[in-house]
Amino acid sequence: MLKFNEKEMKESIQGALALRPQINQYIDEIYQKGILNVCFLGIGGTYASSMQAVNHMKEKTQMEVICESAAEYLTTGNRRIQKGTLMIVSSVTGSTKEMVDAVLKAQQNGAIVFGFIDDASKPLAKMVDIEISYPANEQLKFFMAADRLMYLEGVFDDYDVYYQELEAHLADALIQVGIQADSFALDFAKNHHDDSIHYFVGAGNQWGATYSYGMCYWEEMHWLRTKTIHASEFFHGMLEIVDKDTNVTVFIGEDGQRPLSVRVANFLPRICARYTIIDTKDYPLEGISPQYRGTISHLVMRAICQRIDAYIEQINCHPTEIRRYYRQLEY
Repeated sequence: MLKFNEKEMKESIQGALALRPQINQYIDEIYQKGILNVCFLGIGGTYASSMQAVNHMKEKTQMEVICESAAEYLTTGNRRIQKGTLMIVSSVTGSTKEMVDAVLKAQQNGAIVFGFIDDASKPLAKMVDIEISYPANEQLKFFMAADRLMYLEGVFDDYDVYYQELEAHLADALIQVGIQADSFALDFAKNHHDDSIHYFVGAGNQWGATYSYGMCYWEEMHWLRTKTIHASEFFHGMLEIVDKDTNVTVFIGEDGQRPLSVRVANFLPRICARYTIIDTKDYPLEGISPQYRGTISHLVMRAICQRIDAYIEQINCHPTEIRRYYRQLEY
């Protein structure tokens, strides 16, 4: 399989899960001192991961949980981010200007900043109040922090059972997703690698995945034009521009907002001949209990999309490391 290393993938996921005791120690100490609210802050892909974490928490918790764009926070601020706020951030580069400036502003306003920074030598890693360095697996790290907060709040009674399953089975389950999705991904890439525009639709924890996949992967990495739309808004505008030749893909997960995406998927065959439905329910996830599938369905979708990316990159002869403007020009 193209760009698929089972050993590296398993080690990466297991390594991220092994961070949980360290995450828990920090979260427990902060929670015991008392927190006013929780803010996940990001920009671009990390903003998308923040959306996922907040969506995950709002189904269970009564805590105030905020999703904030670093760029918006810098321009308009947010009075709710203050002393007693636990801000959780993530960064691959550790040097994105908006993130650096937003973290500084939040700290000046009294927030405690917990950072997952991939490289401990970067500026952001030195700025945050609490720092854990481990590459990739951003959503998994965010969710581990979120889950611990909900456990401490008393709204996640089966927390220990859940994580026992993830530690025993998640890596292998996601590897099998990649293997199962490979032939589909190749066909999808062949059919859509040069689309003039492609529409991605999702909801729930798939909305962050949808938003990120269109913007960070197809636009930034593949240079393919996209539009992303929340499934709840599809029937309030977008449906009128879909015809038989419109390229539309619906991401369907298994969390509480699944019905929103299913509604779109059921409607599309009436008006469109170039639609694709990617449903995480089609993947077995051996060892993962049915009640936990929805919580990790965004990780399943990422494993599927990674296979698509590998083939689009190959077909278009366009290495995804190349950028035309990002960090190449002043803006």
